[in-house]
Amino acid sequence: MSLSAITDALMPHLILAPIMLPMFTAAIMLLLGEKNQRAKLVINLLSTFIGLIVAVQLLRWSKMTGSSAAMGVYLPGNWPAPFGIVLVLDRLSAMMLVLTSFVALCSIIFAASRWHRAGVHYHPLFQLQLMGLAGAFLTADLFNLFVFFEIMLAASYGLLLHGSGRTRVQAGLHYIAINLAASSLFLIGASMLYGITGTLNMADLAQAIPKVADADRGLLHAAAAILATAFLIKSAVWPLNFWLVPAYSAATPPVGALFAIMTKVGIYTIVRLWTLMFSSEAGGSAHFGSMWLIGGGVLTMAFGAIGMLGSQRFANLAGYAAILSSGSLLAAVGFGQNELTAGLLYYLPSSTLAVCTLFLLSDLVERWRNDGSSFTPYDADEAAPFLSPELVPQAGTNFDEDEEVLVGRVIPAAAAFLGIAFLMCTLVIAGLPPLSGFIGKFAMLTALMNPLGLGSSAGIQLGAPGWTLVTLMIVSGLIALIALTRSGIRVFWASHARTAPNLRLVEALPIALLLCASIVFTVRADDVMRYTQATANMLHSPGTYIGTVMSARPKPSPAPHDAAAEPSTPATQGGQPQ
Repeated sequence: MSLSAITDALMPHLILAPIMLPMFTAAIMLLLGEKNQRAKLVINLLSTFIGLIVAVQLLRWSKMTGSSAAMGVYLPGNWPAPFGIVLVLDRLSAMMLVLTSFVALCSIIFAASRWHRAGVHYHPLFQLQLMGLAGAFLTADLFNLFVFFEIMLAASYGLLLHGSGRTRVQAGLHYIAINLAASSLFLIGASMLYGITGTLNMADLAQAIPKVADADRGLLHAAAAILATAFLIKSAVWPLNFWLVPAYSAATPPVGALFAIMTKVGIYTIVRLWTLMFSSEAGGSAHFGSMWLIGGGVLTMAFGAIGMLGSQRFANLAGYAAILSSGSLLAAVGFGQNELTAGLLYYLPSSTLAVCTLFLLSDLVERWRNDGSSFTPYDADEAAPFLSPELVPQAGTNFDEDEEVLVGRVIPAAAAFLGIAFLMCTLVIAGLPPLSGFIGKFAMLTALMNPLGLGSSAGIQLGAPGWTLVTLMIVSGLIALIALTRSGIRVFWASHARTAPNLRLVEALPIALLLCASIVFTVRADDVMRYTQATANMLHSPGTYIGTVMSARPKPSPAPHDAAAEPSTPATQGGQPQ
């Protein structure tokens, strides 16, 4: 039996696997002592790899079921919506599951070199983090979204403090405080929504919002704004993002790479809830908060770009790049156009992969820089280093202190690998061709300049907000290019006496996998854009989601097989009553 056939046979129960697999894995590893680090590492790697296979199969199922709005609904308690817990798999949640599982696999491979031994309970916390992320992507009601958010955040507190040290503790306390405040806002907003609509099921909320009385609509919008503030904090919107860069840069590099997904959870939640609750079918609440999303996203982009320009450490650059990416996505969401949403859904995983790679590179580059000894001095009275005005080496200047050739010297393979990886990250984050960052930004710019595209695309037209976003996308890309190029020159060009970096296979492999994924996004851009376009069309047609969730029926109980259930005629044997 093929893997596809097994997947089809296990549906819809397989929807529960991304949550249950890491939960059971964490429970098993908690039973093992800290002296069994190698066994925990193997179990963690195996579980994460299986989780990636499951996520890929779920994505394949959501894509191949037959229509662009293919969805799977699972009722864990066998209660119908909106009364019971509901898990929903669609194209968007499947894409986020694959992205999370892939980044997690690369992160744990990198951590296997040394970082997983820097503290206790790294592996159980890692799996609980994956459980919270998967549950946030699959749940279909606000209460369970809060539960999974808290699981995810509780695990992230431990992972951030992994390795100890004053910097991590200080950044961790700020991180914990701001997220506890966001969780409080989450509860307040959800409680107000429940008081107004009588439900927390997302599909039922989408049905109830157009029917809210006009007298209560102001209170409804206040509740939605409070709830959105909690998600915007997690999305690192300005000015509520002061915690992100210190926290992410203080974390160990593999944890920072995994945390790059955390901001995208906030983006995912906003995309999911805003397109459901405040779509064009929401009556008096249609497109509520769109200008706030656009304005907040634009300001976040500007803050992220300026932050990158003022940073030199790779970890700080990666943190501000995550903020810049979140700002671009938030601003694009606010326009409510399916063509633009398709572009941002393509850009979301592309930028996430680049930020993850930059976090991993920060560890290798910092370690390499600490082993270096000097940098090339600059004297204004000297000629251009090593080159004549004809751009050829000058006689007697193409040698170092040991009389060895400088220009034309072979670059060590490890240094070349790091340089190429950094160059690819720069291209993706700055949005330059030929990699996926350029394609994603070009798709969003195209949708902004031609909102109707090739089909129908309702929403805000270009106008002043659109031109502002277009300008900032171009300018922020230029600023990111300047900041990353400057740091690259300092690391890869300025040193002339540094030893070759010590690069292990287990450290190079996850970086290579992330870069290969970015290349795949570029080569298969047409297929990926078709997928994201179908996803965007589904998001902006919430009727399909609402109808599928609300029509899901529990499985009937099995019929009893006792004697009382048999026909009332007397049992006979050999034709005679017994």
